[in-house]
Amino acid sequence: MSILTKAKFITFEGIDGCGKSTQAKLLLDRLVKNGYQGIMVREPGGTSISEEIREILLQKNNRSMVSRTEALLMTASRSQLTQEVIIPNLEKNQWVIADRYADSTLAYQGGGRNINLEWLTTLNTFATFDLKPDCTFYIDILPMEALRRKSDTTDRIEDEGDLFQKNVRQTYLELAKQYSDRIIILDGYKSEDEIHNSLWNELKRRSFLT
Repeated sequence: MSILTKAKFITFEGIDGCGKSTQAKLLLDRLVKNGYQGIMVREPGGTSISEEIREILLQKNNRSMVSRTEALLMTASRSQLTQEVIIPNLEKNQWVIADRYADSTLAYQGGGRNINLEWLTTLNTFATFDLKPDCTFYIDILPMEALRRKSDTTDRIEDEGDLFQKNVRQTYLELAKQYSDRIIILDGYKSEDEIHNSLWNELKRRSFLT
């Protein structure tokens, strides 16, 4: 039996290797087991158009891609996903759990690529139809730990190096301070169960769960 409460839009953020994808899936699985309805999406991707953009963005042979092109492609993929998948599911009272969303552009293209954050914020607002998550979980680990966890198969952005990842992480931490009412920092060094229980309790504290 499904639970008729207002569906929420929950996003997960962090540098590659932090465990956000695992936690997003664990959250959706537990929601479904507890009677909620929902879907999980990932960025970039999630629609046929967005997946084609993802392929362009992450291909290693696209080294000549300039930073503004990257930012525009990222937000183009996000716009398609938001309009085609996220908004319709929220309107149907389905929870949406997103593996990355708008904060990723601020962290990666802002912090990592040194593009003006104010301009990127405006671009995000346009691309997302001003849709904002109800809650964002940022899972924090150091870049050196991310490198240790990294698989042999990496993409163009994952290969950017330690300084890039440090700048991305620092921007995430600054965003968490700026949007402390929305972004919750979780310790990525804790066990999967500990992280999951922390975020589940946070959702209960916010009265998102009955």
